[in-house]
Amino acid sequence: MEEKEFIQNLLNPKTQNKAFQKLLLEYQRPLYNHIRNIILSHDDTDDVLQNTFVKVFQNLKNFKGESKLFSWMYRIATNEAITFINKKAKQNGSSSEFLKTKIIENLEADSHFDGNAIQLKFQKAIVNLPEKQQLVFKMRYFEEIKYEEMSTILKTSVGALKASYHHAVKKIEIFMIKD
Repeated sequence: MEEKEFIQNLLNPKTQNKAFQKLLLEYQRPLYNHIRNIILSHDDTDDVLQNTFVKVFQNLKNFKGESKLFSWMYRIATNEAITFINKKAKQNGSSSEFLKTKIIENLEADSHFDGNAIQLKFQKAIVNLPEKQQLVFKMRYFEEIKYEEMSTILKTSVGALKASYHHAVKKIEIFMIKD
């Protein structure tokens, strides 16, 4: 099915439920993985994923088709994840450094994280990156999103994304070599 036809099915009250079920089936896993890469907590990821699909459903009528549906949904998921992290930090009255420490502590205690000491150190290195570099690194490294698509999602130039990724890799290398 063509994307335009699929979007029409999502907007049509007669076909909306079936089309939205298909949307969930097709995009739930990749969006979950994307949000989980940002938030790291399984439980929080589920909440943000649910909020993402609610926003997608509520705003589908505003989708202009200037990008792929998947890119548009990715942007919503990214914004929801970042909003969640900022809101959580503000609620706790904590600094980003404190929040980074808490994220790693939660990851160490998370029964859904099955990584070893090197993987944990790798996650610590990523968490210590500036937010933009962290996001670009995760999207490129874990999700293998092309720079052109990432540019659409994040509304940033390809050159800036490549530079962010390069700087992130260098910082991670330095962090991993320490100790």
